[in-house]
Amino acid sequence: MGDAPVIDDIRKKMRSIPGMDVLLEGEWSRRWQASLGRDRVRRVFDDELTRIRRRLLEGEDVDLSPEPLRRRLEGLLKAEERRRLRPLVNATGVVIHTNLGRSCLADEALSAVADVASGYSNLEYDLDEGVRGHRNAHVEVALCTLTGAEAALVVNNNAGAVLLCLSALAKGTEVVVSRGELVEIGGSFRIPDIMAFSGAELAETGTTNRTHLADYVGAITERTSMLLKVHPSNFRIEGFTAAPRRRDLAVLAHERGLLLMEDAGSGLLVDGRILGLEGETDVRACLNEGVDVVTFSGDKMLGGPQIGVIAGRRSVVDRLRGHPVLRALRVDKMTLAAFEVTMQLYMKGEYDAIPTLSMLRRTGESMKAQATRLAARLRRVTSARVSVVEVEDAVGGGSCPELPLTGWGVAVTRHPLGGAGRLQALLRARDLPVLCGARRLADVDDALVIHVRTLRPGDEKELSAAFGDIESSVKGSK
Repeated sequence: MGDAPVIDDIRKKMRSIPGMDVLLEGEWSRRWQASLGRDRVRRVFDDELTRIRRRLLEGEDVDLSPEPLRRRLEGLLKAEERRRLRPLVNATGVVIHTNLGRSCLADEALSAVADVASGYSNLEYDLDEGVRGHRNAHVEVALCTLTGAEAALVVNNNAGAVLLCLSALAKGTEVVVSRGELVEIGGSFRIPDIMAFSGAELAETGTTNRTHLADYVGAITERTSMLLKVHPSNFRIEGFTAAPRRRDLAVLAHERGLLLMEDAGSGLLVDGRILGLEGETDVRACLNEGVDVVTFSGDKMLGGPQIGVIAGRRSVVDRLRGHPVLRALRVDKMTLAAFEVTMQLYMKGEYDAIPTLSMLRRTGESMKAQATRLAARLRRVTSARVSVVEVEDAVGGGSCPELPLTGWGVAVTRHPLGGAGRLQALLRARDLPVLCGARRLADVDDALVIHVRTLRPGDEKELSAAFGDIESSVKGSK
């Protein structure tokens, strides 16, 4: 008997929920239907009404007055109006941020994408001969020039490049890999899994921290077709370690009639010292040391669009061109356009025109000066404490994980609305989201930190506007 009044109250509130027809016929609702479409608005309404009914059944008190309900629904429709994939401000200091789309494209690459996307192009047409051509032809010569390879092929990403190579070159045979290189990278891409999917059989050798040339010798059988060397993405094993030289592996492979393949991962096309980095071997060096075929990414340290590159001996690469997997992995015209122009920038030595390379090459003096300017700008719009701090940036994308990059940033502390977590949430909620770091300072546990290394043109203005809006909300709440 005691539950009856509660049940009656819930039923009464359920009956007070407006019907779908009533909501869709409202003048304010019709305006949204004109911009989003009636079916899309109906779906948003239906999802929210379902949530309201669930909350009522769980005993929550929900305000179903017309005005609060309308505001709630319009807020959801406004969020629905936003594009799902949106630009944002990267103030994290991670240059090749996988979750944020990795590398930014050069202006010239963006123009090339617009040119080929807005009309027809010679994607698979040979203008000289007047016959069908091959899309790979647009970038192969440039890749061979930059890497020293005899031939090259591109697919949609590096995982696809590894899969194609193993499927075409080692299916049904054994591939020897050091236990220290059986890596897993983002998105659960595991070398043993991709090898099994390709049809190649994994032959492990050595130990996690030490693998010698003799281990490879002992692992080779009459069923072995390849030695595989894998980039240790996102981690490094330090201390008591050992690994054979690349050149010695190449000699061993060729003496036994085997291929030496390397998944170089990061896609470094220049000597790392040009970027102020150590510890990453560039693709040309890999090939010069005898590797038969190298795979690498286009959107990591190379600084281009997402693409997977296969470069090496012509006799090896030619075996891949007719493989049926290649069509499933082929690259679209916009990616090829951006990649071709990025290659051209490399050949002209215009490294700073490529945003990723430019960010990696930044000097401490330029970043400190930028942080100082930004701090002065923010002090004019916020009541929080603003200071210039030295920070630790990162290459990201699984490249140089053991190498921190010294940078500069702006710390925001003692904000009226709270600490770093609260400010990060407010900045993420903007129409142009802003992602910042956080760290402990000497006198503050959770300072919001804006890393200037990864800011793009116009980002400082957006940051100033963001903190100005947050300040206005503080004053409005008083």
